[in-house]
Amino acid sequence: MPLKYALVHEWLTPKATGGSELVVREILNHIDADLYALIDFESSQKESYLYKRQIGTTFLQKLPLARNGVQKYLPLLPLAIEQLDLREYDIILSSSHAVAKGVITTPEQLHICYCHSPMRYAWDLTFDYLKASRLGHGITGWLTRYILHSLRQWDVLTANRVDRFIANSKYTASRIWRCYRREATVIYPPVDIEHFPFLTEKEDFYLIVSRLVSYKKVSLIVRAFNELKKELVIIGTGNEMQKIKKLAKPNIKILGWQPDDVVKKYMASAKGFVYAACEDFGIAPVEAQACGTPVIAYGAGGALETVLDIRSSGHKGTGILFREQTTAALIEAIEAFEAYQGKFDPESARENATQFSSQAFAQRYFEFIDTCNQDRSSSTAKY
Repeated sequence: MPLKYALVHEWLTPKATGGSELVVREILNHIDADLYALIDFESSQKESYLYKRQIGTTFLQKLPLARNGVQKYLPLLPLAIEQLDLREYDIILSSSHAVAKGVITTPEQLHICYCHSPMRYAWDLTFDYLKASRLGHGITGWLTRYILHSLRQWDVLTANRVDRFIANSKYTASRIWRCYRREATVIYPPVDIEHFPFLTEKEDFYLIVSRLVSYKKVSLIVRAFNELKKELVIIGTGNEMQKIKKLAKPNIKILGWQPDDVVKKYMASAKGFVYAACEDFGIAPVEAQACGTPVIAYGAGGALETVLDIRSSGHKGTGILFREQTTAALIEAIEAFEAYQGKFDPESARENATQFSSQAFAQRYFEFIDTCNQDRSSSTAKY
């Protein structure tokens, strides 16, 4: 009998278009899995690859304001994910950055979790979340702290429901170990390299493509370019849009949200792509390199695995890494970048990006699933 697969993701909405959604899409390109999520407002979109697909959801689907994100119902997320009845499936695949790994399975099932990150607001970003949120102060703040404390306990407990972990980077694997004390196999997420135009001739501007939220540190980049007076283009939107508009000087152009074809055009034409966030992986710098565009990135998290500093990698270098999330450190990196102009090889950037292609992901991911299933079958045969 053919194996029955279930794929569990956190939420499916038109606004959720990050790396975790790319993983879901690539998995569904290769296997016939039934898809489940806390909420689904994606399959009703005509332009979506999930249009008219049957997707299992939870009671959160019917709650008011769920369409704009279920994060507002944070205390209910663990309860909701545990209500999914997946007993009819042989293999459970979860794509998790919050609670998807917490589905309940049986001893006969194999559960493989592709972990994009342990729940960030419960771990690394707890204090940032409390500081930025109006729920982080006063009596409400203490209640929020208790909820996050309970979430951490649930998050660690449910790590035991996973048979095998996959991490999207070495950095994430180290965080999985720190939070759960579980080993994880690193398989980089898919980047659609072939759909990014490759250009060797660049124009005289730098580029940011990012959500405009605090941890992305876009305001830090704006301050650096205000001081340097170099041309910078910003593509993206978010709750810091007005703050960044007020901060930016005339040398900075803010385009807001743009369609994919416009984003790709700017990525291919920019002299450099600037990235100041500490991400678990970070797809945007890889996309820029696919266009032959070198990257200036904060040297932490996934960027250490995707960007090769020209000062240590020589002719294979694909960018410049800076060590601190400060304006001074970024300015120093931009000046170093300018000094190496003409030495960056667009072909090297493109070649480096290919190791993160969709084809590379599919081969490694499905080989891993086959290996895990064979190990389970041989182990079961012993009893």
